[in-house]
Amino acid sequence: MEAKRNYQKELENIIEAINNRKTIPKLFLHSCCAPCGSYVLEYLSDYFEITLFYYNPNIFPEEEYFKRMREQERLIHHMPVKNPVHFIQGKYEPEVFFGIARGLEDMKEGGERCFKCYELRMREAALQAKARDFDYFTTTLSISPLKNAAKINEIGEAIGKEMGIPYLPSDFKKKNGYKRSLELSKAYGLYRQDYCGCVFSRGGNE
Repeated sequence: MEAKRNYQKELENIIEAINNRKTIPKLFLHSCCAPCGSYVLEYLSDYFEITLFYYNPNIFPEEEYFKRMREQERLIHHMPVKNPVHFIQGKYEPEVFFGIARGLEDMKEGGERCFKCYELRMREAALQAKARDFDYFTTTLSISPLKNAAKINEIGEAIGKEMGIPYLPSDFKKKNGYKRSLELSKAYGLYRQDYCGCVFSRGGNE
């Protein structure tokens, strides 16, 4: 049986290695929302120059999408960070999400529909990171206790290998990351949604 990987330790090893560089590496970070992005930005901005990419065509309804986006921008403008953090808004393309979810509408949360949604967003992040010549790409998604970190990393690594852009492994809920995100959300008065984002998860508990 393959040993369970410690993605947090793998991330720490990469950070230790880049600390010896003369230049600050550039990270393209997909973020699903400000609460999830809060701890990740606080943690990784010590080591990377980050461009946060808000691309979430799964979010429903449209007003919710823009509400979360505005909170993400507000957090970036108010949170003190060591290295620069930039912001890019992706296109709002709900039809793309509904296309990949077709036939999977009745699946429970955390199943194949969610995996396809992770891949949709991470693939776009990798495309953008590759086009802009970034050193790494990753996502904030692994901070949620309700999301499958192993699957997120599996998808990210496969996309990175396919596109030739290094994927930064993560399990941001480790080292009290999720707890810290709750503290930061309270400190900055962030809007915390009560569902993951898509119409199928609405009324859920994420």
